[in-house]
Amino acid sequence: MKKIGILHGKERSFPNAFVERINSKKPDGIIAEPVSIDKVIQGESSGYAVIVDRISQDVPFYRAFLKNAAISGTAVVNNPFWWSADEKFFNNALAVKIGVPVPKTVILPSRELPTDTSEDSFSNLTYPLDWEGIFKYVGFPAYMKPFAGGGWKNVYRLTNMEDFFDKHGETGQLVMLLQEEIMFEEYYRCYCIGGKHVRIMPYEPRNPHHLRYVSDFSPSPERHRQMEEIVLKINRFLGYDFNTVELAVRNGIPYAIDFCNPAPDAEKTSVGEENFEWVVETAANYAIERARLHQDNIDNLTWGEFVKQSVERKKLG
Repeated sequence: MKKIGILHGKERSFPNAFVERINSKKPDGIIAEPVSIDKVIQGESSGYAVIVDRISQDVPFYRAFLKNAAISGTAVVNNPFWWSADEKFFNNALAVKIGVPVPKTVILPSRELPTDTSEDSFSNLTYPLDWEGIFKYVGFPAYMKPFAGGGWKNVYRLTNMEDFFDKHGETGQLVMLLQEEIMFEEYYRCYCIGGKHVRIMPYEPRNPHHLRYVSDFSPSPERHRQMEEIVLKINRFLGYDFNTVELAVRNGIPYAIDFCNPAPDAEKTSVGEENFEWVVETAANYAIERARLHQDNIDNLTWGEFVKQSVERKKLG
């Protein structure tokens, strides 16, 4: 019997529905359950063919468990090695290279020195930074947010240089992005599952959290196809099995704003009944597909085109 597990934290509606949906389908030789861990021994199998990860970004122990499970053959959704390496600034740099429009973005060193470092640790960093060049490139208004994600935590909207220095002084040891504000006419949040299934959802980030999926716009068929192509391209290069891409449409051009969300919001009260039904059904079917393809003691992870193309170039070189 092959087992599909889901690893989660406080979240309940999606994990419970995911497990129930898989088991209700009665796939031959496959069952689903919440992951149960009583010990983690190096190189030993987790006992799961597939694990859907919803929490390891916040729990380092779980991330280590998932890497050990993966090296022993578990298909982990999403790849814990790539997720550990990825962050939002790299995402933007990759988008530039593959031709996806993104806001003008720079990365900034932390306002305070990291623990166990001194000014001597930063002898390669020019002081002061070229603030004039940075502000000229990004412009104002702008957003400042952590380079490694974190939802809406530590996100600032800045209107001028003085505002920037004031707010940057609050960020401590966080490494921040400074990003051009896209003044959008429409905004969409897009699920992508399995690198092939896309759900494009009108989204209004300026609304209160519980009303963000309530909007008065929807994409034309042409715009829908355009955004679907962008979402698929991003996720195929990154290699995420389960992710969301946020697209802000300015002057008819969809800009990828945020597309490093490998444990995206799937709470029923947040995303709404129709979106919840889609994500539960699609995730359940995809997990069953991965379980059927699973083979013991091999790499069953998904690797993105960025990594695969790099490996191919080295082989040819």
